[in-house]
Amino acid sequence: MSASPPDSPALLAARAQVRAQAARGLDSATGRKNLHQLIQLRWIAAFGQIVTIEVAHYGLRLPIPLEPMLAVLAGLLAFNVLSLLRWRTGRRVTNGELFLGLMVDVGTLTAQLHLSGGISNPFVYLYLLQVTLGAVLLRAWAVWTMVAVAIGCVAGLAIFSRPLPVALEAHRGLASPYLAGLLICFALNAVLLVVFITRIGQNLRERDARLAALRQRAAEEEHIVRMGLLASGAAHELGTPLATLAVILGDWQHLPHFNSDPELLQDVTEMQTQVLRCKSIVSGILLSAGETRGESSAMTTVCRFLDDLVADWRSTRSGTVLLYSNRFGHDLPMVSDSAIAQMICNVLDNAREASPQRIHLHVGRDDDTLVLEVFDEGPGFRADMLTRLGTPYQSTKGRPGSGLGLFLVVNVARTLGGQVEAANRSEGGALVRITLPLAAVTLATKDPTE
Repeated sequence: MSASPPDSPALLAARAQVRAQAARGLDSATGRKNLHQLIQLRWIAAFGQIVTIEVAHYGLRLPIPLEPMLAVLAGLLAFNVLSLLRWRTGRRVTNGELFLGLMVDVGTLTAQLHLSGGISNPFVYLYLLQVTLGAVLLRAWAVWTMVAVAIGCVAGLAIFSRPLPVALEAHRGLASPYLAGLLICFALNAVLLVVFITRIGQNLRERDARLAALRQRAAEEEHIVRMGLLASGAAHELGTPLATLAVILGDWQHLPHFNSDPELLQDVTEMQTQVLRCKSIVSGILLSAGETRGESSAMTTVCRFLDDLVADWRSTRSGTVLLYSNRFGHDLPMVSDSAIAQMICNVLDNAREASPQRIHLHVGRDDDTLVLEVFDEGPGFRADMLTRLGTPYQSTKGRPGSGLGLFLVVNVARTLGGQVEAANRSEGGALVRITLPLAAVTLATKDPTE
């Protein structure tokens, strides 16, 4: 499992494309939610029209054309059924579709008002509800188009419609049908605006919050890219002097002066071991960047990979007891991945700094997920660090540049589709739990010996 170079233009373009697709996905989800709100509002409007027509025709005995008004209502219901079927397809809802839906609502309202008194109908103020919804949902050109159309419709109703034979009768108060209609219209506008503007505003706020999270993630990925470039460049530069040191130390081991002094020879041997370790680290950095220095990735299994990692960590970190428990169960094949190894070592190193005497690593399996738990016996995490887990440069060490370990751990796990959780244990110490999908780290789901 090798990675692409962190400075690869193809990788950067792919990440940009993924972020763009995610942003379009958020816009699509928000558009579908807003379309659903309009569909619900249209059902309420249809029910309200039925009640109003029945009351006006049978209760108040007003001379309204019942059949044409019911035909307009039937057309509105048919359009809403089509809108519901469109919503269920799950496809992206465009600004033009929302604009078309609101224009159909304006046209239906205009037709009903034209048949029932025109501008003298108290429900003429429902145009304000349509315009307000347009101002929240639509782009600027569509909003101003709606305003112009609504004004034109009101002007047309004033010119071409016949008024209802209903007197104002202001002295009767709410006993006046006209004033009662005004009150009902105001109440409808107020209630529907509060309910649906609140819902639509919540949809838009959720979209903005998710977009902000995407932007934050993009910034973190760019930070990782810059760190990868720096590490890769440093690894290239360090390769030659380390190779030179290894050759010189190898030659020193054969000199008579060193052979005659066991203590000096031991120091040279230790120096050579540390130089080889530095070379291994440099090779791991280049391998993580998609480059190699002659070493190739090796086939292994999950348990063997973790066992070798623990053995290597123990051999290079003396003085700390690592209690290791591997309960992964049925082993699976994988390719030795330096990024995963470095991620686990970062967590172990952080635990070692908090608890130099003893730390714990438990390996388990939860269905199709690899579970790694590292906990120590130190003072635990500060509360503010737990709330900002994975943010760069969050550390209690007080050293410049510290605080990148968990940041890299979180991002490596996220890249593999996993996650990292941290908490303080009730019995003391800190716990870091890493979960990785097996599909991202293994080669097959069968026994490698088959």
